[in-house]
Amino acid sequence: MVVDDEESVCKAIKMMLEFDGHTVQTADGGENALALIKNDNFDLVITDYSMGNMKGDRMAAQIRQDHPKLPIIMITAFADDFRESGKPTLDVDAVVNKPFSLKELRETIAQVIG
Repeated sequence: MVVDDEESVCKAIKMMLEFDGHTVQTADGGENALALIKNDNFDLVITDYSMGNMKGDRMAAQIRQDHPKLPIIMITAFADDFRESGKPTLDVDAVVNKPFSLKELRETIAQVIG
C-alpha cells in the first residue's frame, strides 16, 4: 500500500512498483489507510510523513500496534532530521529521502521485506 495525500505522488510510486510486478493499492491519508488495512492483507506500507489529518508517524504507530510484523517505509524530505532524532521513525522499518530513485526504493523494499 502507498499512502500519500498528494495524488500525483501516489500515482508515481504505484507506477514504479507496478513496473516491478507488484500489486499496489493507494490511500490518500492515514485514516483511509488504517481502514483499508483492517479489511485487507498487505505485504508492505509505504507512507509519506507530512500528510494533512494524520502524520505518517502516527499512522505507523497505529499500524505497528495492530499489525506488528507489517513492514513500513516512510518517505520524507526530512529523513536526515528524523534519523538523527530517532523520534518519528520508531515505528517504521526504513526511511527514504525525497526525492528518491526507483533503485533506492527497490533496495529499501528488499531490505525491509528481507
